[in-house]
Amino acid sequence: MNLDEARHRHGAMADHAAQMVMAGDPLADAVIAELDQLGKEGRHILNRGLTDGLASLGEQPPSAIEALLRQLETVPSWVDPAQIDRGEVALLSVPQPWFEICAISSALVHTYASPAIARLLAQTGQLTKMASRRLVETGMWGRQSTLPGGLHRGASGYISTAQVRLLHARIRATALQHGWDTAVWGLPIGQTDMARTWLDFTLTPFTALAAVGIELSAEEQKSLYRYWSYTAYLLGIDERFYQGVTDHAGARRLQNLLDMTNAEPDDNSRALTAAMVSATAGAMACAPNPLMAEDRLRDLLHGLLRRAFGSELSDHLGIPESDATPLLPLIALLNSQARRWQTFTADSAETARRENAQSPGPDEAFRLPGGTFYEQNIAVPTTA
Repeated sequence: MNLDEARHRHGAMADHAAQMVMAGDPLADAVIAELDQLGKEGRHILNRGLTDGLASLGEQPPSAIEALLRQLETVPSWVDPAQIDRGEVALLSVPQPWFEICAISSALVHTYASPAIARLLAQTGQLTKMASRRLVETGMWGRQSTLPGGLHRGASGYISTAQVRLLHARIRATALQHGWDTAVWGLPIGQTDMARTWLDFTLTPFTALAAVGIELSAEEQKSLYRYWSYTAYLLGIDERFYQGVTDHAGARRLQNLLDMTNAEPDDNSRALTAAMVSATAGAMACAPNPLMAEDRLRDLLHGLLRRAFGSELSDHLGIPESDATPLLPLIALLNSQARRWQTFTADSAETARRENAQSPGPDEAFRLPGGTFYEQNIAVPTTA
């Protein structure tokens, strides 16, 4: 959509984004094809390689599995190992309640604004049930991959990130086998979709958090994008999308390109958005010592999303007006003052991050029967 205007505003990057609509993830796609050939034994090998490393597989592991593991284990020179030891410090500075109500919900809702992504997800059916599960799984992956040391080889975040990448490849292969129309919708979960999703875990959550007064300093933004650039590398995202994005301003330029060339949200987008808001409000209302009743939480979410996304996109997504809207400036002021004292000294900031990292996350609060979908995708079957 709007390719000429995008070229005028973004130059060669617009053509690159258009080309990447039809590009997948060759390394992960090859592993899925190889697993289909090797079956149970291939999954054993892959899981051992993710946990114990490529060297544990001997001299001649399956070629596609070897190629993927070699890429995953080759840490780029621009990655600071000390930063991986610390974890994603910007996100860890956010109090858990605001993270739950703002970050994951806004990330998923903005992802659903893409009609191609929404169409792919809606094909699974049972939107309300799937929304609750997707909320929990996304929170689990986000927490595992951002805790201190989570992205070191063999750590839970490293493994779950590789599993998410392979789940994308599985969905891509399945959709193509079932007649997905690439001429109309592009490649399912193509590189441009993956770049959009990357923004929905960097820029989008902090846009929502800024709406309630939780904003990042320039240094925190640099740390955020350095960390998530490595996550993008592990996810197999084309480096031209994230290399050079070092702060929110750079991320907004990329988001503007992807949004302006995207079709408007459709009925699938609106159905997924409504299901996600209901799932978020329901989960928070059922937690121990809930902040407020479910209907109030839903109304608050509507207000937060409208404040973060603006009226036009919110209307397209079917997000209604909120009675909580007049209170949001006051909430933002109070959070801004609290954050000022939280980050007043290096010691106070570190204390806050440590406390937030120790707060119960989705993996402690929920148990998913059979594990997450990204775990199930490469799990070894119990029978041949």
